[in-house]
Amino acid sequence: MTFRKIALTFLVTTLSAACAFAKNEPKYEPVHPLTPEQSALVDKAIEHEREVIKSIQKRTPLVETYIQNTRPDLKLYEVPVDDQYILSRVDFSKATFVDKQFNKRTATPEKGARGFFKGSLAAMTGLSKALGLEKFQFTYNPNGFMQMMFLDPTGFDKSHYVFGFVRREFLGSVRCAVFDVHPKVSGMGRFFGRVWIEDQDGNVVRFNGTYTPPTQEDSSKYYFHFDSWRMEVQPDTWLPVAVYVEESTRIEGVKTVGLKAQTHFWGYSLKLPTRDSENVSVKVEDATDTSNDSQDVGPLQATRAWVTQAENNVIDRLVEAGLVAPLSTGGYENKVLDQIVVNLIVPNNLAFADQIHTRVLLSDTIETTTVGNTILISKGLIDTLPNEESIASVVAMELAHIAMGHHIDTRYAFNDRLMFPDQSTFQRIDMFHSDRDNESAAKEAMKYLSNSMYKDKMPSAGLYYAQLVEREKAIKGLTSPKLGDSLLRPDGTVWMSDLEKMAPKLNWDDLSQTAALPLGSWIKTDPWDDKVHMLNAKRYAPMNARDKMPFEVTPIFFRLQRYDAAQLNPPVNGAAPAPGSSAAPAQPSADPAAGQPAAAPDSTPPASSSTQPAPTASTQN
Repeated sequence: MTFRKIALTFLVTTLSAACAFAKNEPKYEPVHPLTPEQSALVDKAIEHEREVIKSIQKRTPLVETYIQNTRPDLKLYEVPVDDQYILSRVDFSKATFVDKQFNKRTATPEKGARGFFKGSLAAMTGLSKALGLEKFQFTYNPNGFMQMMFLDPTGFDKSHYVFGFVRREFLGSVRCAVFDVHPKVSGMGRFFGRVWIEDQDGNVVRFNGTYTPPTQEDSSKYYFHFDSWRMEVQPDTWLPVAVYVEESTRIEGVKTVGLKAQTHFWGYSLKLPTRDSENVSVKVEDATDTSNDSQDVGPLQATRAWVTQAENNVIDRLVEAGLVAPLSTGGYENKVLDQIVVNLIVPNNLAFADQIHTRVLLSDTIETTTVGNTILISKGLIDTLPNEESIASVVAMELAHIAMGHHIDTRYAFNDRLMFPDQSTFQRIDMFHSDRDNESAAKEAMKYLSNSMYKDKMPSAGLYYAQLVEREKAIKGLTSPKLGDSLLRPDGTVWMSDLEKMAPKLNWDDLSQTAALPLGSWIKTDPWDDKVHMLNAKRYAPMNARDKMPFEVTPIFFRLQRYDAAQLNPPVNGAAPAPGSSAAPAQPSADPAAGQPAAAPDSTPPASSSTQPAPTASTQN
C-alpha cells in the first residue's frame, strides 16, 4: 500500500470517527438533578406562567419597538446605520397562543398554519399604517419582538424542558433562583437560555437567551438573542415591561452587520372602549369656580376659552389612548419642565392669559408640539437632551408657537370629532405646525434664549442640534414625528439653525463635550398607570468616546422591588442631578432606579413539541 493510500485511509477513518462522535455528542451541557426545593420552585414558575398569559389577555397595553442596525467602528466600537420604529396598542384578548408549523427553507408559515400570536399582528400593522409607517417596508417581523415577552406560551413545563440550577442572585432587592433551561424535545422556537425565578412566590422575573432554530445553522437567521424583564406592577402581578435585543455579528450577504433593539410595554391599566367608536368621558383640567366673576365674556376671552376647550379635549383623548403621560403631583413635568418655562417667560415679559402647561409624550420618537397652552415633548427627546439649556431651547420654540398664536384646529372643541378608536388617533388629530410657523417660531425662540439665564450657554445647547444633523440619516425612524413636529427641516437641517451655528465643532475625543445622550437617560414610565418619573440612577462621566452613544439603543437593567416596597419607598426624584446641574456630563449607569427601566427598561396547557414564535429576522411585505 502506497503512502498516499495509507494517508487517505487514515483521513477517512478519522473523519468517520469524528462524525460518529459529533453525532453522539450531547447538544446541551448535562445538568445536576434538582433538589426537592428547587423542583418545587420550578413547578410554581410553570404554574405562574399560565397565570401571566391569562392576566395579559385581559390587557390592552401599548407596545413600542425601536430597532437600530449597526456597523463596526474603530473609534466608537459600533454606530447605527439605519433604524425602524414600531408602535401599537394591542388587545391581547383577541390573540391566541398556538403552534405554527414553519417551512424550514423559508422560515415562513406553511399554507393553512395557524399563527403562534394570532390576532396581534393586525393591530401592530394597523397602527403602524395610522402612524404613516406603511411607507417603510418592515425589515423585521414586529410580531417576533413582541413575543419575546413570553418564554413559551404553549409548552413551558418539565415535559418539554430541562432545568439546571445555577445559583441564587439578587436583582435589586428581589432574591432569585437562577436556572439554565434547554429543550427536552426538539422543535423550532423552543426557549434556550437562563431564567430568574423570584424565590418568594415563584414568578419568572427575567429570562435571557434565544429560541432554537430549525437546524444547526446560524440561529440569527430566525431568532435574535434577547433579555426580557418583568416587574411587579400590582400586588402579586408580574408583567413584561421591557426587552433588549442584540446581535453583534450577523452576516447579511458579504456584510457583517449588527442589531440593537428595545421593546417597551406600558398602559396595562388602559381599557378599550366597549365599542370601537365610543368616546372617552371628557373632563376639563384645572376647572375653577367662576361664579363670582363677571357673567359676561368678551370676544377675545371667548376665543381663548374655545381654544382651551379644544386643547383639553385633545389632551384627554391622548391620555386615554396611552400616548401622553397623566399628570402627577411633583412629577417630572412640575419639577423640571415647568420651571424651565418660568425661566423663559419671566425675563421675556411674556404675558399669557392662561398658565402654560407641559406634558410628556410617551414615545421614544424625537418630536415636540403644542396643543393650546400645553407644550408636549416626547420622552425620547427629553432622554437624549444632555442638559438644561438644550431642554430650554426646545421649550423656547414651543413657547414661541403659543405666543404667536400657532394653535391646533379648534374643530376639536366639538367632542364628537374625537369619537374614534385609538389606532386612528394619529390620523385624526393634526398637531404639527406648518414649515412657515416653524421658521418664525425658531427665530422668536432665539430672542427668548438671548434674554434668559441660558444666554451664555447657547453654544452648549447648539451641540445637540449639531449631533442630530450628523446622525439624522442613520436614525430617520427616531426623528420622524408621529404626532407633532420634527426638530429637522425636510432637507435634514435643523429649525434652530442659528443655535447650531454657535456650537463648537463636534469632537469625539473631548470627554467634556456631551452633545446628546442615549435613549432612556432621564425619565422612566410606570408601565401600569403611564406616569413619568425622573430616573433615580447614578451618573458617570464618559471614560472614552465609546461611552457617549448619542441617540443609541443600550442594554436594559432593572433593580427590582416588590410592589409594596416600591410604594413605601418611592424613588427620590432629586437623587440624580437634574439636567444642567454642575455634576459630570450625564451618562446613565447600567443599573436604574429600583424596579424601573434603565435605558430609560402564563401559558396554556402543554401543546405539541414544535412551538414556534414568529422569527424576528424575516422580511415583511
